[in-house]
Amino acid sequence: MTSQAIDVHEELADARAGGFHWRLGAIMGLLTLFDGYDTFNPAYVIHYVAAPWGLKAGQAGLLISSGLVGFLLGAALHGVAADRFGRRGTLLAGLWITSIFTLMTAVLANSFVSFCALRLLTGLGLGVLLPLATTYINELAPRRVANTFALWGVALGWAAGGTLAGVVGVFATPSWGWQSLYWIGSLSFLLLPFMHLTLPESPKFLAIKGRVTEIREMLAKLRPERAHIYATATVAADTNQPSGNLILELLQPRYRRTTIAIWATAFLSLFCIFGLSGWIPTVMIARGETFTASFGFGALMQIMSFVGSIMLGHLVDRFGRNRGLLGLWWALGGCAVLTLVFLNDHVVNITCVAAAGFFIIGAQFVLNNFTSAAYETNVRATAVGMELSVGRVGAILGPFVAGALQQNYQSSLPMFISIGVAALAAGGIILLAGRTRVAVAAERLAEPSAA
Repeated sequence: MTSQAIDVHEELADARAGGFHWRLGAIMGLLTLFDGYDTFNPAYVIHYVAAPWGLKAGQAGLLISSGLVGFLLGAALHGVAADRFGRRGTLLAGLWITSIFTLMTAVLANSFVSFCALRLLTGLGLGVLLPLATTYINELAPRRVANTFALWGVALGWAAGGTLAGVVGVFATPSWGWQSLYWIGSLSFLLLPFMHLTLPESPKFLAIKGRVTEIREMLAKLRPERAHIYATATVAADTNQPSGNLILELLQPRYRRTTIAIWATAFLSLFCIFGLSGWIPTVMIARGETFTASFGFGALMQIMSFVGSIMLGHLVDRFGRNRGLLGLWWALGGCAVLTLVFLNDHVVNITCVAAAGFFIIGAQFVLNNFTSAAYETNVRATAVGMELSVGRVGAILGPFVAGALQQNYQSSLPMFISIGVAALAAGGIILLAGRTRVAVAAERLAEPSAA
């Protein structure tokens, strides 16, 4: 009997999201939960250490940014490792690094210098988790629900982690100190044995490496109704092999315009996200909000970011016009932040902060998926890693610039102006990127219903 030839990419794209898809999505969600939790912890540390450590606003901004420097390095380096050696091992290494240095922060961080040093080392692990989880889940995502599926896996976990950081900041830190944030964060150690036992390699990476037996087993779990075909199928060779410098490959003519637009947009987007979220509890206290309410604003941003990302992802899957929708989301988020320049009222504060999370952070999640869909498998992890690495330059500058502006002007208004304008600029620049293959496919699927 003649065996049937199959294309791994098409088999994955044409699948329905089944139980095994959702189990792997849940694993990625757990990974990004700890990433989101750990990323936003410093915003709740500032309140407790600024006076004892004698920090000025600019130094407090560096306290937030220190972990992001490590994230930048981890995000830049992990993609090359993941594209060369595999997604699974690189993800596990990132989780080990994150867990070890989170625990060490709780035990050993007792000064500005020691805290920043340990946060930088923690960031090396965090720089692996979010971008590589995004790559991994996008490589599994069925074409018809690519953004929605990926967002339920990655965005839900990250937003839940950021929300949990806010809850711990409100209820645990008053009694047990800021170190409680990191004792709870070190529970990521409990995830490691589970990950080692259950996390498989990405099927698209297996295809590049020609590991046929593992591909058949993986596809049979993802599409059990076709398991009998996969048992004897011939797997089409993936001729799109990585060659040369993977980062330079992103700047070749076929990718150049999209790469530059994505990098610039990510820089501005993460400048907004970390500039705002890193300072929002402190700024809201200065605007007259109570301690509990001010710390709750951080959690509110994360909750609304998930809602905004899911709504945007659904619209992109439905209509495929991802650049225009992304641009709209950042423009609306920028307008919400600029409103805080002119109005200071409890209801306005809540509404505008919620809108900033809904639109600005929600758009960033979809930008990660946009990036993953814009590149071939052989450079995808590198592309997502570089997007978030370049973006982390903006994330590093965001809290620092926000702190410096407050220190120089003795007001939060210049901070809101800079963040609002940056969000508007991000919305304009993303329109310059090329359309992704996923967007084109979604538009074609939408045509019959539109007719």
